[in-house]
Amino acid sequence: MSELTTDTSPSPSGVSGELSEKKFTPGALFRSVRTGAPVAPFLLYVTLGLLIPTVAIINLAFRSNSGKLTWANITTILAPGKMTDGIMIGGQFRAGFENSLKLALVTAIIPGILGTFIAYAIATSKHEPFKRITSACSGVLAQFGGVNLAFMFIAALNATTGVVTKWLSKIGLDPWNHGFNLYKFWGVAFVYMYFQLPLMILIITPAFAGLQESWREAAGGLGASSWRYWRHVGIPVLAPAVLGSMFLLFGSGFSAYATAEALTGGTIAITPIQIGSILNGNVLSGQTHIGYALGFAMIVILLISVVFYALLRRRTSRWLR
Repeated sequence: MSELTTDTSPSPSGVSGELSEKKFTPGALFRSVRTGAPVAPFLLYVTLGLLIPTVAIINLAFRSNSGKLTWANITTILAPGKMTDGIMIGGQFRAGFENSLKLALVTAIIPGILGTFIAYAIATSKHEPFKRITSACSGVLAQFGGVNLAFMFIAALNATTGVVTKWLSKIGLDPWNHGFNLYKFWGVAFVYMYFQLPLMILIITPAFAGLQESWREAAGGLGASSWRYWRHVGIPVLAPAVLGSMFLLFGSGFSAYATAEALTGGTIAITPIQIGSILNGNVLSGQTHIGYALGFAMIVILLISVVFYALLRRRTSRWLR
């Protein structure tokens, strides 16, 4: 009986000892280093180009000129302006945030809706060359911005010398006579949509490819019309992907700088241009760290949009596989 009841399994201490020996052998350490070596340059780049500057911005955003901790910088950029003798005093940084948020919302919602319908037309097309061409064009145009884009729109839609403006004026449709101004808020928003729309098409098209044809067939077999299919299956499945893509567009529109700067010369009050002005040395006495506070606020807003995008994409991935 003693032989039958004898436990011949290794003791927990022996197992943990074997595992620890396997874990800390020079060969295992070398294999771990060799596996992670290809990722090391990327991690170094992220650390030097993103992590360290972000930490520095957060630190200096809450520092006074003397180096003491303070909330004064955050209070300054969020303070509303005061009307004195009919003149608005202060509040320019808060106005910049409000304009940036409105610009980001407009250039996220309108291209988001239009891009969704265009992406659906592309995804359901049976013409493969058309799909490849539109995909390639979307990838290129989504990255087309800055001085080149601003010059293109100035050459096309300038009030006096714009080629398109002259064509439209000949048929009585001059946009400048109907309130359009390329160098104001809606003009900048119109230019932003030039790269926001292809960006939306680029990131939402794979979501349509994930809709399985068997779902439509099953809905049709149960007597559902096309509208009922989209109402109860298609739209609920695609809604998180569409909303997540709009959050991505929001971040892109909120942080864009070069296009608005080249187009308006810095006359429009948005936060990226205000930060650029501070970097160029346009700083009031005692407000040396205001630029860092603006950068910190932008980081918070962009982080929120990225988090919502990640959560919505994670929800979408459960269906679109």
